[in-house]
Amino acid sequence: MPKTEEQCQQIREDMRNRIIKESSLYFARNGFGDTKIGDLAKHIGIGQGTIYLYFKSKEELFEEIRKSADNKDEIKRLKTLSKLPVPAKTKIEKISAEMEKKLKNDEEYVVRITILTQLLLEQEENLYKNDLYKTLAEIVKQGQKEGSVVKGDALYLADLYWGMVYMYALKKLFVPDCKMITKDTLSRLLVE
Repeated sequence: MPKTEEQCQQIREDMRNRIIKESSLYFARNGFGDTKIGDLAKHIGIGQGTIYLYFKSKEELFEEIRKSADNKDEIKRLKTLSKLPVPAKTKIEKISAEMEKKLKNDEEYVVRITILTQLLLEQEENLYKNDLYKTLAEIVKQGQKEGSVVKGDALYLADLYWGMVYMYALKKLFVPDCKMITKDTLSRLLVE
């Protein structure tokens, strides 16, 4: 029995999503420059031409991956948390618990944070203008006023924190059985 137009559309959509998802992992591990479409197709288990049916070029595919790696929801949650009338130490512990859970259990998050960090590093002059850094720096400043957070430049401390998250995301990608960072260790980077 022939497939309906809706079934064919769903198959095409599923394949496109599969290419994006599996390419995300490949790009996160190999970077943009070291990714070749032929190797990528082999990794996914499809023909190279199949990728070109959905994306005109490696650049177009990576742009889709970049869009899907967006962290607007995470920034929104972080901003909401930063405005709550609770001590900064509590906020940092909550962020750290969420990071521990995501790094341990959510491969898509690990891939997303790796790609986003790589993109941020390419725009070095904008690194500290990123809302993820700025919002955590605000929480750090609050904690410094309360006396619960270590002294120092708040943006530098936010960079240290997110750098550690990135490092463990990379470890998770390259060394799947590595000992993962804990929420307590992450919190200790900032909390006295």
